[in-house]
Amino acid sequence: MAQKYFDEIWGYSRGRRPRPGFESLARWIKETSKPELRRRQAQAEAAFRQLGITFNVYGEDEEAERIIPFDIIPRVFTHEEWQSLSEGLEQRVTALNLFLEDVYGARKILKDGIVPSDLVLGNPGFTPLVNGHRPPHGLYAHICGIDMVRTSADEFLVLEDNARTPSGVSYMLENREAMLRLCPELFEIFEVEPVDSYTDALREMMQSVAPDSASNNPCCVLLTPGHFNSAFYEHSFLADNVGIELVEAADLIVDDDIVWMRTIEGRKRVDVIYRRIDDDFLDPLVFRPDSMLGVPGLIAAYFAGNVTLINAPGGGIADDKAIYSYMPEIVKYYTGAEAKLPNVETWRCREPDALKYTLEHLAELVVKKVDGSGGYGMLVGPTSTEEEIAEFRAALKANPHGYIAQPTLALSTVPTLAGKGIKGRHVDFRPFVLSGTNGVHTVPGGLTRVALREGSLVVNSSQGGGTKDSFVLRPDNEQPEAKA
Repeated sequence: MAQKYFDEIWGYSRGRRPRPGFESLARWIKETSKPELRRRQAQAEAAFRQLGITFNVYGEDEEAERIIPFDIIPRVFTHEEWQSLSEGLEQRVTALNLFLEDVYGARKILKDGIVPSDLVLGNPGFTPLVNGHRPPHGLYAHICGIDMVRTSADEFLVLEDNARTPSGVSYMLENREAMLRLCPELFEIFEVEPVDSYTDALREMMQSVAPDSASNNPCCVLLTPGHFNSAFYEHSFLADNVGIELVEAADLIVDDDIVWMRTIEGRKRVDVIYRRIDDDFLDPLVFRPDSMLGVPGLIAAYFAGNVTLINAPGGGIADDKAIYSYMPEIVKYYTGAEAKLPNVETWRCREPDALKYTLEHLAELVVKKVDGSGGYGMLVGPTSTEEEIAEFRAALKANPHGYIAQPTLALSTVPTLAGKGIKGRHVDFRPFVLSGTNGVHTVPGGLTRVALREGSLVVNSSQGGGTKDSFVLRPDNEQPEAKA
């Protein structure tokens, strides 16, 4: 018997009857002709191509640079759903920052045995260099992208945390621009929360976390590895829309532990750097000496308290999937409350019983590298060949510490323009959470990624996925059916 998936518009009715409150959207889908939807979708993708909104597929010789496919049918969150999600997200990110401050400081959570010390201190994502250094205002993860999935009307689960350099916010903003231009009638049907406030919120957050030595008008920049990077469009887009300079390593110089930007008017002091470069490439004097992407002396300026780095070095340990498996305990330890957003059930293969269970049920589970990303290094048991399962079995036995396993979830679907008609396709969700001295703020929207291949549960763009706009309804949203 085929597995039943929850559809976010139709529930379990298989297109016969929409969920309460989604009648208007269901009617719009049915009444807008498929050729018209395709025309609008093609216009959006043409605009994205013209703007240069592309990503790179590393390891492929042909067509390495592509646009991410866009789907014209939006995903919709009710106000009540969003309230619950945002509260849980802000609780989780608060705990993540407290965890990072602790493990690079007093390490109380390790001494209390909540998280195994060897899992943290021996982790490839742990950065001993920053031990004992408290970043400005004690914040490590200023920008987080928390990947989530939905499995029923009421169940949202956190799939993984992204606290290094989460990407995708430009797609969230450009998707909304496309929908406003191509489907204006939807914004008459629905009262939708705007997402364009993100750039203002980002600027305000950056200014709020400037070091104490900064002026009242701190200088903020975005550091990019350059135009060959797969996310360069996003770097330039954000710098332009936030109103800050986009710089490469050659534009910055460190003198007497102060970071300066070269300009045509002379040197200008830099107080806050939103870096889109991984830790290992930040400063060739302390990390990789062969890196041309970093700024010599940057870490010395950071340790001197003269510059804020967003996100702070060392935060990558929070992205580790084995650490993720302890997040319910981490949240409770630091906030004193149960986690409002649950994790997906996870087996840590470093534990003998979990490894045994995983090996016995490989054909049923999803197995991931603890430091993997982008849909790579992953086994989806139910859709894998015997040969692929055998390869993972060998890898697990050779290095159990490097993997976690999770059940194959019944991810929710959203109607999607696919093939000759509209079909349900599986989705996930990446909301963006900002943390500054002005508080923790979740943007009312996010990046919905959709698995465009029939039956696929992998939404990553590098694996054939696309994106949708994500509508968050205002509390006063009123369906036309309910009007007098």
